[in-house]
Formats: sequence, structure tokens, C-alpha cells
Amino acid sequence: MAEQKVFNPKFFHLFQKGRYSKDRFISDLIAGIIVGIIALPLAIAFGIASGVSPQQGLITAIVAGFLVSIFGGSRFLIGGPTGAFIVIIAGIIAQYGMMGLTIATILAGIILIVMGVCKMGAIFRFIPYPIVVGFTSGIALTIFSTQMKDFFGMTDLAVPAGFIPEWLCYFQNLGSINWLETALSTICLLTIILWNRFGSKKVPGSLIALLLGTGLSLLLDNLAGLEFATIGSKFPELAQGLPLPKPVIPNIGFNDIKNLVSPAFTIAILCAIESLMAAMVADGVTGKQHDSNTELIGQGIANVITPLFGGIPATGALARTMASINNGARTSVAGIIHAVVLLLIYLFLMPYAVYIPLSCLAAILVVVAYNMSEWHTFKYLLKGEKSDIAVLIITFLLTVIVDLTVAIEVGVILAIVLFVRRMMQTSSIEVLDQDSINSQADDDIVRPDDTEALDIHKGVEVYEINGPYFFGLASRGEEFENLKKNKTYVRIIRMRKVPFIDSTGVKNLRNLIDMARERSVKVILSGVQPRVMQTLEKFDVDKELGLENIYDYIVPALDAANKIADEAMANKKTANKKIEK
Repeated sequence: MAEQKVFNPKFFHLFQKGRYSKDRFISDLIAGIIVGIIALPLAIAFGIASGVSPQQGLITAIVAGFLVSIFGGSRFLIGGPTGAFIVIIAGIIAQYGMMGLTIATILAGIILIVMGVCKMGAIFRFIPYPIVVGFTSGIALTIFSTQMKDFFGMTDLAVPAGFIPEWLCYFQNLGSINWLETALSTICLLTIILWNRFGSKKVPGSLIALLLGTGLSLLLDNLAGLEFATIGSKFPELAQGLPLPKPVIPNIGFNDIKNLVSPAFTIAILCAIESLMAAMVADGVTGKQHDSNTELIGQGIANVITPLFGGIPATGALARTMASINNGARTSVAGIIHAVVLLLIYLFLMPYAVYIPLSCLAAILVVVAYNMSEWHTFKYLLKGEKSDIAVLIITFLLTVIVDLTVAIEVGVILAIVLFVRRMMQTSSIEVLDQDSINSQADDDIVRPDDTEALDIHKGVEVYEINGPYFFGLASRGEEFENLKKNKTYVRIIRMRKVPFIDSTGVKNLRNLIDMARERSVKVILSGVQPRVMQTLEKFDVDKELGLENIYDYIVPALDAANKIADEAMANKKTANKKIEK
């Protein structure tokens, strides 16, 4: 069987053997146009909320959307800027500037490509759910917090960074609320909520709110002279139209890499989690299957190239992916068409974006934050185990109060600790007595002729290791010595339920053998699986112990142990008689 390719984009399979038909193209065309229109307000809103210009949000949706569809491992994933990156982007720009964000995004892309090449795609499925919910809920609350300034029309207010300082500033400046802006943002918010509940599912409420909010602001401005803060008031250069961006390759030095590797790692992890989760949801809806390693490489390529054109970090967007599927997308061509639609808007319609009110974009992002919050899931997880609750709360609070980079790093460490802890809970060392070993005889892999009852000599100990014998269980090796009987001549270590052993486990096994020798106790291994045996052979444990003391089954191991114990006891009796004489 041929080994599966690490990089195998779904797009390049479309035109093999006439798989792509006219009907498929029409379905993809309709879905791509619709999702392109849906992505417009989100790309602009995410760009402004991240601390960059709206055109940079659009450039990201165009370039990343195109590249993810070409090089990704999913047939349906739509790439672009997402709400999850708002917090981390704003933080990087505040500390390192726009060039720092560009370099961090490129480094993140390289990290993603390395992850894909190293076949790490499947690993992200094992990140504990409380950690993922803690991230997303924390990000959602942070996004909600950052939008209060525009939602309530506090346009001239200098809001400090950080969740707690933000809200202290808001409460201290309640008098600066612009009730006209607040009314418009509230109308837009209600429009989105009501449309999503009662309107057409094919047209998003955010687009309706964008059109309604822009229309109302223009009408009130022309009829009553009531001015609203708009994209044009914040980015007046958009009124002149925008040229196609030219790629600019930044100079990346060693200090840049050293300073930005941590935020780059955060971007990469966040991108991997969000894109692979979106791809899995798309698989569940369509019945197709994505290639997680190819998807990581595709996301990496997008994040290496997009910042060269002035874009920001991008990933797979679940809401846009589902909108594409629900509107009939059949292949990744829909994602390419979505990028082309946004490109046409960028080239010919951006001057009209200056009329969009900031309060309307704030309302859109409030809904995005609510949808991201997963508060139902958060509440549900609070009913779980104390360890899961602790992880959920710690990740959530670190994301909101401290920093998303810290939250990601601590979250990854918590995931590792939880994994080791639960592996330790599945692994154990137990003593087998006469009754227990006979009751387990039918479960063992014994030869057909080994049907007699198993007998344990009183000078023989039988210990069984259940589960992986790795560094998390290695410290329990002392249990052997604590459980040791006074007159023991042979110790059988039964390893039939050990699927693997790591170097720490090998070291501990060696220590057990040495300690047994010091007490004149012989060690015999039983039921060693082939994979474990290969590891023992690499470390020469088989030579040190002697192949004659390693058995495939418990029956011959017990036979040999009982004989050794009988001889030792006979020798001891003989020696005692000589002493008495």
C-alpha cells in the first residue's frame, strides 16, 4: 500500500477524469458570489477591529481566500480574517508595529508548513475541549469589550489596552456616550438578530444591517445634518479608490525572529485549531473528508504570502464555510470565486465603503462575539470534572485578563499535563496472587496446550503493568519494592498490557532489575509485545537480562520461576542444615 502524500491539495483533483462538470461550476459560482458578499462586511470589520485599515482586511480575504482554496486540504473551507485574531493582531501591532505583525505572520506560516510536513494535523484533534472553549469564549468577550467604544459612539475617547482598564475607562466616561450613534448601532444589532431568526438564511443579517445602517446614516446626514462616525472619517484615503497592492518582502533579522517567535507560535496554533475545527464541521455536514496535514500546509502558504501584500493573519472561517455549503458549494472553486468577487469589490466599490458607519460595524462584531462565545457550551462544561473546570476557567481568564499569547502557551502546557495525567490514570502496577492469575488465564495469549491451572510458588512474585510504561508511570517503580515479600527469589514482571515503553520507562525497568539483583531476586519478563521488545533491544535490556529470562507467555515464565524458587529454597535448606551441624 502506497504511503499517503503529506501535501495533497483537493483542488488539483477536480479536473482529473472529467470530475468537474458544468453543473458543479454553476453551483460553485452561485455559492462563491453569495459568500463573497457575506465576507465583505466581516473583512472590513475584522480589519478595523484589529487595528489595521479596512483594505488590509479585504486584501487578507482576497489573497488568503484564494490560496486556502487552491492549496488547502478541504473541499469547502473558506479562508480569510476571523474574529479570533483580532486580539492577538492588536497586541502585536501595539508592541511591535505593522512590520512586526508582518514578520510574525510569515513566521506563523512557516510554523504551520512545518507542522503539516511533520504530519501533526491529527494532534490538534486531541486538544482538550475545555481549552478550546476557554480560548474562544475569552476571545469573544475581549472582542465584545473592544467594540463598546464604537457601539456607544465614544469616538474621541482614548481607551487603554486590556480588558479591565477598558471597562474602567468606559465607566469613568459614561458622559461621553453619543446616544445617536448608540441608537444606530442598536438598530443594526436588532436587525441582525431579527433577520437571522425570521429572514432568508441565504442572505446574512450582517449584510442587511450594513445596508440599512449606511442608508439611515446618509439619510439623516442629508435631511437633518446629523453626522455619524464612518469608515471615511477614520480612513479618508479610501474615497480616492485603491490600487492593487504590490508585494513587499520584509527584512527579517535574527532579533526579529527571537522577539516574534512567541506571537508567531500563538498565531500558528490559533490558525491550526480554528481551521481544522471548521474543516471537521464541514466534513460532518457534507460527508466528505479533509486532509489535515495538507490543510496546515495550505494555511501556512496563505499566511506566508498574504502579509507580503499588506494582509493580516488568516485562517479557515467556519461561518463563511457553512454559508458556502448552505448555498450549494460543491468544491473549492467556490472559495476561489469568493476571492474574485472580493477583488472586484476592492477595485471598483471601495470608494463607497467610506459611508459605512463605525457603529454599524460594531454591531456586526458584537453578534460575531456572541456567536463565538459558546456560552451554552461554557455553562455545560462547568458541570464536568473539577480538573476540566479548572482548565476552562484558567484558559478563559488568561485570555481575557492577561494575554492571548500567554493563554495559548499555558493552554498547550495544560493539554500536555492533562494528557499525561489521564495516561497515568489508565496505567497501573498490581500484584497478582494465585486466585487473580487463574481468573485471568483465559484472557492471556497462551498456547493451546497450556490449559492447566497456573501455580505460583510462594517464593515467586508476579506483578502486572497495565497501560503504557512511560515517564508518567516511571516514578511508580518504587511500588515494586514496597510490595516485596520477605522470602522472594523470583519476580515476574508481566507486560502483556504494555503497548509501548519510552526511554524513561526503560531506565526505570533497568533500575528494577539492578535493585532485584542486589537482593538476590531474579527478574523474568512475560508477555512482552513486539513493539516493546524492539525498544528493549535498542537499549540492550534483552542482553542485560538474558533472552532466556524473557517469555512470550505467563505459563512458561511461571514454570521457569517456580523451578528457580524450588532450587533456591532447597539450597537454603541444605545450607541451614550445614550451619546446624
